[in-house]
Formats: sequence, structure tokens, C-alpha cells
Amino acid sequence: MLHKHVVEIEWAGRPLRLETGRIARQADSAVLAQYGGTSVLATATAAKEAKPGIDFLPLTVNYQEKTFAAGKIPGGYFKREGRPTEKETLTSRLIDRPIRPLFASGFRNETQVVATVLSHDMENDPDIVALIASSAALTLSGIPFLGPIGAARVGYIAGKYVLNPMIDEMRESTLDLVVAGTASAVLMVESEAKELPEDIMLGAVMYGQKQFQPVLDAIVKLAERAAKEPWELKSDASADELAAKARAIAEVELREAYKIAAKHERRDSVAEIKEKVVAALAPEGADVTAIGKAASAFKELEKDVVRSSILSTKHRIDGRDLTTVRPIVCEVGILPRTHGSALFTRGETQALVVATLGTGEDEQYIDALEGTYKETFMLHYNFPPYSVGEVGRLGSPGRREIGHGKLAWRAIHPVLPDRETFPYTIRVVSEITESNGSSSMATVCGSSLAMMDAGIPLRRPVAGIAMGLIKEEADFAVLSDILGDEDHLGDMDFKVAGTSEGVTSLQMDIKITGITEEIMKVALDQARDGRMHILNEMNKALNEARPELGEYAPRIETIHIPVDKIREVIGSGGSVIREIVAESGAKIDISDDGTVKIASANAESIRAAISRIKGIAAEPEVGEIYHGKVVKVMEFGAFVNFFGAKDGLVHISQLAEGRPKAVTDVVKEGDMVWVKLLGFGDRGKVRLSMKVVDQTTGRELQKAEAS
Repeated sequence: MLHKHVVEIEWAGRPLRLETGRIARQADSAVLAQYGGTSVLATATAAKEAKPGIDFLPLTVNYQEKTFAAGKIPGGYFKREGRPTEKETLTSRLIDRPIRPLFASGFRNETQVVATVLSHDMENDPDIVALIASSAALTLSGIPFLGPIGAARVGYIAGKYVLNPMIDEMRESTLDLVVAGTASAVLMVESEAKELPEDIMLGAVMYGQKQFQPVLDAIVKLAERAAKEPWELKSDASADELAAKARAIAEVELREAYKIAAKHERRDSVAEIKEKVVAALAPEGADVTAIGKAASAFKELEKDVVRSSILSTKHRIDGRDLTTVRPIVCEVGILPRTHGSALFTRGETQALVVATLGTGEDEQYIDALEGTYKETFMLHYNFPPYSVGEVGRLGSPGRREIGHGKLAWRAIHPVLPDRETFPYTIRVVSEITESNGSSSMATVCGSSLAMMDAGIPLRRPVAGIAMGLIKEEADFAVLSDILGDEDHLGDMDFKVAGTSEGVTSLQMDIKITGITEEIMKVALDQARDGRMHILNEMNKALNEARPELGEYAPRIETIHIPVDKIREVIGSGGSVIREIVAESGAKIDISDDGTVKIASANAESIRAAISRIKGIAAEPEVGEIYHGKVVKVMEFGAFVNFFGAKDGLVHISQLAEGRPKAVTDVVKEGDMVWVKLLGFGDRGKVRLSMKVVDQTTGRELQKAEAS
């Protein structure tokens, strides 16, 4: 028997409906959320026993889009959904980040959240609906989750914040910000902005948090009707005892180890101390659970040592104060054959970034629920294991690499030139060659430099910085340019990218139950100072785009032809366009509106292709002189192909001064000649005359000059 429970509210002018009890009843919990005409089913399921020997929460979040949701059949040979798209991967991370900090401390059971898009109305983005449905499912499941959380998208249109703007409205917005959190605090922010000031960004975050409060109330109301009994979380009485023993064994040595500035030396010293603690707390022969508990006790001690030292001394692991950015070295043009390259080094973090320019053939086709579209800017981030001194498997990019690449993409995207002035496809690749904190922000800085080195006219250079947080009750410290250890042991990862004029991207993840507006304001102000410092360092290497493209970059010329001439330029089955490409060596892309882009690294190839295309698409003008080829000789004159596919007749009387005895006395088939268009005869016949011209300028010569 079905026991369906429904809660419905009006939210931003559209109905939000939460339903449970009808679908997926064997999961620990399932919630069907519908917003407008977009529906997402979220399920939450957890193993009944903890996974032995681990000291973290094994949480997996899977967001998946079914093409039937938009009334589509998947493209390609296999007519079913395949590997996750970039949108699915990014949305999975978007859901994971705010829910992960809210699981009860010590919960180690394998947990999975699955959010499936079942219907898409082309107006409401499913990501917000999926986040809300996932929060509701966890809240109802009985799993020890300290929620619920709410989420909202905030736009900024005509100087006003807009709650959950529809997909078509986002084209007018200078901000795309997603915020998630609890009733009292913010847990996660993801955004792209068009150089907005810090106060507008902070206002958007707080506006979003205020506006999702009705959603929290709706989830609580549904939980009051349908929530399962909360799971009993077994407490570990031995944890405090182990923590005390670990402190007695290693606290002094660990504090000394964290005074070592060099990452590898510090890491090796900490590893030795950890080995000593684990050996003392889990003697030889101990099972995996005992070893795991000993490792957890050391981890808690390590966390306390680092955090207490920063709060008490206001100095960091590597000796810096709270606001100082590590030394920066910027180099550009370091690779000889690439279109643009840069090496950005900040402390022990380094990104080698390469920019490549392509043509319309290189555009990426994205098959999304909203429809298929072309992407002309790609930014790919790679994190090989050697960057942290480890041995590992190289393979397809993981969720982290895709997420970091998209964050850098959002930071650079707002300052790209428009397609009319710079009609290139752009691919940027960031290879992280060293990593000790915020390689994604190094990617932003390196990408900006590499693109300017390639001659891409960015509106302004872009830099990024990662901020951290140490918070104990009312006491807190915001850290500029965090190290890897500070990220791992701290409470916040707050990344801000932008130009000298404003913020282009902001991403925030919180590991505690939330932060306040005051802390965010301090972090944003501190990040602005750090960003300006980094921009100044970058400007020493390159402060604007190079005036010319690199030697090996393709040149693109754009011309327009009448729409009714497109078929002639392409030819039957593409025969004409293939011939032009083969003869000229240029790449040619023709749009439906008659825009033709001709690309080649060789200027002569571009000129040759343009000449052929214009010869087909344009109309010859009476009185103009054209270069042509004699294609047929008759007794009464010669036929000359002079304007693409057009032929005209030079009558024997027009071949030379005085009528020659025979046409062959003047020209023969295959000769290249200059002709002047005299006019059009009956039925469009073209009348030409032979002309003697200057071979360099094409200027018609007088008799005296010709002789």
C-alpha cells in the first residue's frame, strides 16, 4: 500500500512540490522534487555497518540526466546514456560539497545519494531541484545527517538580485551564483560573475541564503510527516583515551615538525611521527580496525596542533603571517611551437599552461538536455601524480580535475573577447607540475598569461587566490594563499578570482556547520588585496595581449556572402568547397547566415581562398579588370574563365589593336590573361575585351606604355 506525503509551496513565482512514499520505497529514503515542470528523483541509501579500517566518510553522490526528460533520444551509435557528461559531474560535486560536512562526526557507513532528472521544462535548471531533493531525502532517511540544507540560484539583472532566474533570463544576468546552506549559515557557493564588486557578491550570497528559508521549512514539514527513526550512532569510548595517548607520545615532536617550511621535509617528518604513534597504539598483529582508530587519533592531534598554533601565534606552517602571499615567478612564451604558453609558480605550486587557437572545425559540440550547442572556449586541467611527489595511475580526468578546470573556466570566461572581433576556438590546457595548495588558482593565473601570450585580447588579466579559515568557537583566522596542509586541516576553502575591476568567479566550501557574513566579508576583503598583489606580479611578465598572434597560430579572415550563394560555394556534395580547400590549403567554415571564416597560418592561402569564394559568390562589375584563364578558343574569339565559375567571350575584334588573322595568333587554351568586363549581352552573355595591364598592380596600360 502506498503512503504518499506531499508538501507544496510557492517559491520565486513557481510551485515547488516535494513528494515521498510513492517511488523507490526500498531506498532508505526517496523524494521526488518538482519545480515548475522540472522533476528530479533523489534517493539516499547507507550501509548498515561502518566500513572497517577507514577514517573518513565514504560518501558518493551521483547526479544523472535522462534524455527522455527533455523528450530526446541519445545521439550516437549506442542509443542509451553513457559516461557522465561534464554537467552531470559538476552537479554531482555541487550536491556533495554542502551535504558532506553535515553528517554526524564518526559516521563511517558507506553512503550513496542518487539524483535523477526525470523531466525538464527548459526553464528551470535541474541542479537546484536536485540539491533540494537530495537534502530532503537525507533528512527523511534516518541516516545521521544534521540537515536539512536549502539551495538557490541568484542572478543579477538590471542592478537587482533575481531568485532562480529561468534559463533564458540568465543571458541577461551578470551573475550566476548558486548558494547552499542551513537556516543560520552558508555551506557552499559556486559562481561566475562579470567583474562584480565584492559587496555585490557578498550581498548575493546572503540574499540567496535568506530566500531559500521557505524550502527548509518545507523539508522540515515533510520530515514531520514521513521521516524514519534516526539511526543509533555508536559512540567509541576508547577514542578519547587513544587521543590522550597520542598527544602524550607525539605532541612535542609534531609541533617541531610543523615548523619545517619545506613541504617534503615536513611531510617526511610527520610521516615518521605518525608511524611511531600507530605502532604504539596498535601493536604488531592488531586488526585493521585498531590501526584505523590509531590513525584517526593521530589525525585529530595533527589537526589540533596546526590549528591551535595558527590561532595563538598568527603565523602559518611555513612561517608566513595570515595575509602574505608566497613568492611568485611568472614566465611567458616558454614553449617555442605553441601558440601561447606560460609557467606560473607560487611557492611550491606550479602550473604550466598552454593556449591553442583553432577554427570552427575545432568547436566542441555539447549535447545537453536543453539542446545541442557549440562551445568555443575549453579549459582542461590535469593533475599528474608527480606534482605531489607520488606514483599513481594516469587515466581519464576525475571529478576533481573536471571541477577545477570548470572553476578556472568560469574565472576566465567573462573577460573573453566577443566572437565578432576574435573568431577563434580557444583551448587552454593547464598541467600542474607542482602542487602545495590551490593549483586551481594557479591555473587561473597561468591561463590568463598564456592566453595573452597567444595574442588573445582579454578585457583584463585575471588572477585567483585561495583563502582558508581556522575557527574555534568565537576565535577565527582567515588565511591568504593556503598551503595543502592548511586546506586539509582547516575549515574552509574559499577561492576568489577576478580582475582589477571586480570578481569573475567565487567558490566556497565549508567543512564545519557554516560560516557567518562577518567571516565572508573578511575573506573577500583579504582576497581582494591578495588578488591585486598577484596581478601586479603577473603584469611584470605580461600585462596585456600581444599585438600579433604567434608565428604558428592560424589567421582567420571573415567575409560575408549572400545566403542564396552558399549552395554554390559548397557545391554538390561539398565538391566545390573541398576543391577550394585543397587548392588554397586554408580551412573554411560557412555559417547559415552567410558568414565565411577562412583560416590558415599562411596569408597567401587565405587570399587565394577568399578570391575563389568571392569569384563564386560575388557578381562581376562592368568596367572592372579581372585575371582569368583561357578555357576555349574558337574562330570568332576566346572564352575566358575570369570570375570563379563565370566564363565570358573575348570577341576576335577585342583581342588586340587591329583585327588579328586568327585568335591563336594572340592566345591559346590555358593562357592566363587580363580582361575587362564590357557588359552583358542577350540572355546574360558576358562580353569581355583583352587588356594589357601592369602585372604587379593590374592597372590598364595605354598604348605607349604597352609598347
